[in-house]
Amino acid sequence: MSEPFAEEIDDVDWDDACRKADVIREFLRRVSGPTTTAQIRDLADELRLSQASAYRLLKLFRAGGTVLSLVGRKAGRPVGHRVLDEARDEIIRAEIKRFYLKKNRPSVSALVREVNASCRAAGLAPPHRRTIVARIEDVDLAKRAKARGEPKIEKSTIAVPGKFEVSRPLQVVQIDHTKADIFVVDEEDRRPLGRPWLTLAMDVCSRMVTGFYLTMAAPSRLSTSLCLLHSVFDKSAWLREREIADPWPVAGLPDRLHVDNGRDFRSRAFQRGCEDAGIEIDWRPPGEPRFGGHIERLIGTQMGKLHLLPGTTFSNPDELGEYNSRRHSAFTLRELERYIALDIVGDYHQSIHASLKRPPIAVWREHEGTIPLRLPQDRMHFWLTFLPEDERTLRPNGIHIFGLRYWSAALAADVGRTGKRRLLIKYDPRDLSRIFVRRLSGNFVEARYADITLPSITLAEAKSSREWLLAKGKREIDMGTIVRTAIARRQLVEDAKRMTATVRHGKAVGRKPRVEDREWGSLRGVDSSKPVPFVEDTD
Repeated sequence: MSEPFAEEIDDVDWDDACRKADVIREFLRRVSGPTTTAQIRDLADELRLSQASAYRLLKLFRAGGTVLSLVGRKAGRPVGHRVLDEARDEIIRAEIKRFYLKKNRPSVSALVREVNASCRAAGLAPPHRRTIVARIEDVDLAKRAKARGEPKIEKSTIAVPGKFEVSRPLQVVQIDHTKADIFVVDEEDRRPLGRPWLTLAMDVCSRMVTGFYLTMAAPSRLSTSLCLLHSVFDKSAWLREREIADPWPVAGLPDRLHVDNGRDFRSRAFQRGCEDAGIEIDWRPPGEPRFGGHIERLIGTQMGKLHLLPGTTFSNPDELGEYNSRRHSAFTLRELERYIALDIVGDYHQSIHASLKRPPIAVWREHEGTIPLRLPQDRMHFWLTFLPEDERTLRPNGIHIFGLRYWSAALAADVGRTGKRRLLIKYDPRDLSRIFVRRLSGNFVEARYADITLPSITLAEAKSSREWLLAKGKREIDMGTIVRTAIARRQLVEDAKRMTATVRHGKAVGRKPRVEDREWGSLRGVDSSKPVPFVEDTD
């Protein structure tokens, strides 16, 4: 797998490939079966390419199915190419940003005068007014209105549906985070750790939970990505590992994600990964709660069930009263994860939903045969796209990361050839038994524990174990001995400085202490230029 990740593509090339992918996806929705010359001609017009280029891109997209399959394949002569030189074009765009997109709303005529003055100062001929107006129109209307303080125009660009409805499962999936209303304890000594974060994904049509992720870390690109991976892939093996027998049939790529405006949902890697898989992202507008109402109600339902568990914090201090959540906490993170999973598949999915008047799983089963199930064409590439990453140097004995050592026979060919270059490492924090290493060739290889007898652990467990070992080492330190040694060394330094100063000033010093020959032997008569044989050498 030598294909680059979506986040590594240049912005201009990526945006162009996304535009082409959207046009081709819409074309394939309209057209089924063999294509005609007229249809290809229409497609070429939409792509602003020749018919031959349209045929080629259509074939590539059918084979690859991703935005990446269209990257870097440009037509020979683009349609609508502008002939204005780069210097004047840059001046126009800079003046629009500096002068025109301001809250005092300067007029177009005023902008034209500013552009003309800047061009003359640079020794260039002023452009025509129509050219400047065309560059203004290149700026998105909503962004332009927001920058210029034109709320009526900005509001007119936003669709406001009366009621949010979908027609089939996986058409829209909503994702959100919440801090769980419960304290969890450590796996080793059962001491209270804190409140974990829960990331939930829900299908709007069926109200089925499509996936979740539980962690002690605050919401981030990692928690969002791992929740999406759990949502997309089959959960049979995951359920077996947790000894859960009830089915969880949800799997597949959603058409659209509804998320809030958190930084984790706007990370470059997350956006590019979704775009590459054909997943559209809708960020919830501020002050528009209806865009996230479904997932927020689900989160409220799940938190209400946690209020029945030991260690709950309830929803507010009035409910908590004198209850000590830390002292009563009993669930580890792993145990709480299994409890939530059991509740989802064995209770929530099987119970009558207030809005649907039916169990969510019944709605899913009803549509199951008609759902256009989309799975990533390259599952491993999709998986790696959303995993966190790090960089490490390849040593002769493997890759060292998280205090563990990994090895793959495929890495032997790269040992000693990487120089100072660090290799990209992708890992799943839920399972550290394997990592994925990008070799010099660009291909990823799976590397396993060098010690294959070790069981799989999570990243949190690995960090906790290292902290425990460090704390144990600190407890074994004899601080009394360390303090006495430090004082003795300090006194030795002072004595050495005093004796050196005395000798340099020509004062006599006391006789050197005599070494007891009986106990330690004597250094008299030993020629240090000649080696003294060890006892082993005399045998």
